[in-house]
Amino acid sequence: MELKVIAYARNGHTDKFGIPRQSREESPIRTRIVFEPEYRVAEALRGIEGYSHLWLIWGFSRSFSSHTSSSTAGDPNSLDWSPTVRPPRLGGNTRMGVFATRSPFRPNPLGLSSVRLIGIEQGDLIVSGADLLDGTPIYDIKPYLSFSDSHEDAKNGFAEEHKEDRLAVSGERGDVPEGVWEDIIYILSQDPRPGYQDDPEREYKMDYDGWKVTFCVQKGTVLVKNTEKI
Repeated sequence: MELKVIAYARNGHTDKFGIPRQSREESPIRTRIVFEPEYRVAEALRGIEGYSHLWLIWGFSRSFSSHTSSSTAGDPNSLDWSPTVRPPRLGGNTRMGVFATRSPFRPNPLGLSSVRLIGIEQGDLIVSGADLLDGTPIYDIKPYLSFSDSHEDAKNGFAEEHKEDRLAVSGERGDVPEGVWEDIIYILSQDPRPGYQDDPEREYKMDYDGWKVTFCVQKGTVLVKNTEKI
């Protein structure tokens, strides 16, 4: 089966480090879904404004294992996979079954995200809550239906323990625009560090929307040390 890219995601996540681990309803980050010319047809969006949320089916275009070259990343036939993976939220040491996680290292590199539809601008969809890298290929878009897609008695497995994990963020925004700073604070509050790294003196660098942010994490607080324009 051949999957056709119908659109690409465009936002400030120009680097994989810092991308939210899951799509989140409360996220302030906006993502523009830009359709490819073949699918940039107004009729294809007829009625979509009647939905508040959408499902995005997309590809892990920049996730590949150490045994897979970047030139073949995104090709389902070239990706290595393992029946177990090490979820970051479990510290990076505990192995769980790949089908019990949302790891990008899968037999087929497909992702699924529930996002809020903000509006339509010049034929593009504007959504919030997407956990996507800038340039992520979108393969399909479907409406989210609350009466069938939401299950009140659903169990969250090992993810339940970490669903409310948040860190306080401290630091001056400097010259960072207010809207971009709001996004950065949100990203940092979710602790973008790998789960196995907890050195309070270690400095991390994150690129977002044209800005490089340097920070460390001490006693449950993210300390922004520097922001500079890229």
